[in-house]
Amino acid sequence: MILYESRRAPNPRRVRWFMAEKGADDIEIVDLDLFGGAHKTEEYLARTGVPQVPALTLDDGTTITESVAICRYLEAVYPEPNMFGRDPKEAAVIEMWLRRAEMLAANPLMQAVRHGHPALAALETQVAEVSANNRQQAERSLALFDRRLGESRWLGADRVTLADGVLFIGIDFARLLKFQIPEQHQNLTRWFAAMRERPSAGAGT
Repeated sequence: MILYESRRAPNPRRVRWFMAEKGADDIEIVDLDLFGGAHKTEEYLARTGVPQVPALTLDDGTTITESVAICRYLEAVYPEPNMFGRDPKEAAVIEMWLRRAEMLAANPLMQAVRHGHPALAALETQVAEVSANNRQQAERSLALFDRRLGESRWLGADRVTLADGVLFIGIDFARLLKFQIPEQHQNLTRWFAAMRERPSAGAGT
């Protein structure tokens, strides 16, 4: 298998974080230069169909894009530790928090950075209002995650799952805008510190 990624980009980092949690170290890594347009070449687009990373090409030539889809495949190949749920109920709860983490916090924060950090202007036309609005949406969502983490040590289950990884990487990526968890969200702050202490925290950076 070959994983096409770009260092420091948040979606590829989800996969590298997941691999680190799994101890999956036998996948070839190809780092693409996004600023140089490596994800837009004819060869790459013929493989993936879309100009984005990450992409996982399997030994039979099949290529999977979208970070969560890649992680689902890797979950089947490297089943332990379990990151998606051991039974239908647990899988549904993890999926719920994964979707909330992605839609309410991680994706808005990524958009805030993409439209708000000067260095990323080379990749797209930035709109300041898009950055501000997405940042505000993400900030509003933090109260939900803080309440959940007051009930549970981890976001989706009694252990770390992909839901934790998605939220952690989204918040950590926003440090490029000097984004910080507000002091009143003490449960979220505790959780974030615990995520930072894990060996997987630096994967993909």
